[in-house]
Amino acid sequence: MSELAGRRAFVTGAASGIGRACAVRLAAAGAAVVAADRDAAALKDLAAELDVEPVVVDLADLDAVDRLDLAVDIVVNNAGLQHVAPVQDFPPERFSHILRVMLEAPFRLVRKALPHMYARGWGRIVTISSVHGSVASPYKSAYVAAKHGVEGLSKVIALEGAEHGVTSNCVSPAYVRTPLVTDQVAAQAKHLGLGVDEVVDEVMLGPAAVKRLIEPEEVAELVVYLCGDGASAITGASMKIDGGWTAR
Repeated sequence: MSELAGRRAFVTGAASGIGRACAVRLAAAGAAVVAADRDAAALKDLAAELDVEPVVVDLADLDAVDRLDLAVDIVVNNAGLQHVAPVQDFPPERFSHILRVMLEAPFRLVRKALPHMYARGWGRIVTISSVHGSVASPYKSAYVAAKHGVEGLSKVIALEGAEHGVTSNCVSPAYVRTPLVTDQVAAQAKHLGLGVDEVVDEVMLGPAAVKRLIEPEEVAELVVYLCGDGASAITGASMKIDGGWTAR
């Protein structure tokens, strides 16, 4: 496949999970992929397997974000993290950190990429949001706030970019089989007083009609579709891969 030949894509959180799947799938579609992550070792492993340009960056360092080369045609805002705690116990510094990585850094990345896209008359912004961009769960105040925020940011970018050939959309999955999800099971179990298996079955899969975790590759397929010319009229959308979670 070469639908994206000649396009340069910048993917955050590209060393694992959804970001890695997106990098692999974009490269298969012909794009030149810039793979950004703070994990240098994992990026090195990715670059050994896939023809990508590795960029080590911590998105919480906004000065470092501003120094990145964003002369790209596609931005996939994927990097994220989680902290599970009741609001009254939620560390303020952790709340700020999560919003820097998941809301302010995407704003700064897109802000730098848009002039290049506008000059070329073509661009794609795809933000990996979440079902938590439209619904909430207990103990995830920073994550839910960040995801609601990027949903709104994506819509503004869509309205401003339309006349320049730039689309902006969110892909909003439920629980995906990634390290981020795996790592939060124990924390959820502690706060809810449940066993680990109960958290997966009742909390993570309980609201969904399809009773399984989503695979990263499924998310990547939708991301690549939104980057193609066939999706040029899709903008300002939040496309859910939630197993029917929000259908109720």
